[in-house]
Amino acid sequence: MPKIDSFLKLGLQNGCSDVHLAVGVPPMLRLHGELMPIKFRDLADAELEGYINEILTGRQSETFLSGHDVDFSYVSEDGGRFRVNLFRKATGVGATFRYIPTQVPTLESLNLPGILAQLAENHQGMVLLTGSTGTGKSTTLAAMINHLNQTRQLNIISLEDPIEFVHDSNKCQIVQRELETHLPNFAVGIRAALREDPDVILVGELRDAETIMMAMTAAETGNLVLGTLHTIGAVKTIDRMIDALPSDYREQTKAFLSQSLNAVVTQNLVKTPDGKGRRAVLEILVMTRAISNLIMTEQTHMIPSQLQTGQDYGMQLMDQALLDAIQSKTIDAGDAVRFANDKSLFEKFVTSTVNMTLTQVAK
Repeated sequence: MPKIDSFLKLGLQNGCSDVHLAVGVPPMLRLHGELMPIKFRDLADAELEGYINEILTGRQSETFLSGHDVDFSYVSEDGGRFRVNLFRKATGVGATFRYIPTQVPTLESLNLPGILAQLAENHQGMVLLTGSTGTGKSTTLAAMINHLNQTRQLNIISLEDPIEFVHDSNKCQIVQRELETHLPNFAVGIRAALREDPDVILVGELRDAETIMMAMTAAETGNLVLGTLHTIGAVKTIDRMIDALPSDYREQTKAFLSQSLNAVVTQNLVKTPDGKGRRAVLEILVMTRAISNLIMTEQTHMIPSQLQTGQDYGMQLMDQALLDAIQSKTIDAGDAVRFANDKSLFEKFVTSTVNMTLTQVAK
């Protein structure tokens, strides 16, 4: 058994989402969003390289030795599946292992709004899942694909870096392809997918202009495209899409977004009141004629007011979603305020929580 599996097993036993290994510090586990060291010595460079080399393929080892980061999936001997990022830093090697559950989640098990099932059922257009790293975008996308797999008969092509949740084809045929293993980049994968009779194309990340343009083409030609961006909020996502392409394509991009963008969903993970888990809280934009006009006239700064009044369409601002979750006692108010845009809205909840804690301590 590779030595690194011992750290991964410990992480799984403690319910951690990530295992961090880096030279100069002991192994660390992320539990409910908090990073904590385990009782172990500081890792030495040669020691950690030895651990890593035990699990690399020949091609991965060559890539890493050439100075590049390596992203790959790894299955431990105990059957745990992990998404791995391997890198070098000033003091030596580092690696992050993200645990991927073997059971593909459902929208219901994640307590996600019903509008996400409706968005997954669109026949064409683009749906973007956005948020910072580690906010569960891949998990939400997996749940949307799982929903289709249980309810529709479609050809779904998933382009990932690396493959995370493994889907068994049920009603759908699900083709999962991995960067570096099956294709050189996302743009090439989308181009190939268009020749493979797709109904749905999932793009792991719209990370460059060529990928964005190919994804737009796929959405315009009658396919549903699901993708992710590392943006926070609907307005920043739309602005990023417009600014990511050359200025010559600005009008074309605005026209695409106003006509073919179905929705933007921004996700944060917020601690539950007992501190023993995290719950997804979403900002949701659903395209309407009013929002389409705001995009075409470059008045995206007015979009939040549309989200605030668009509840009948399933829309909500992040602050609205956070307040609703606090009032239903499904998230911790103190943690929620970190993700709020207007923090003054949360002062009474945070103050109330602090006062309650002080009263308990006094007793």
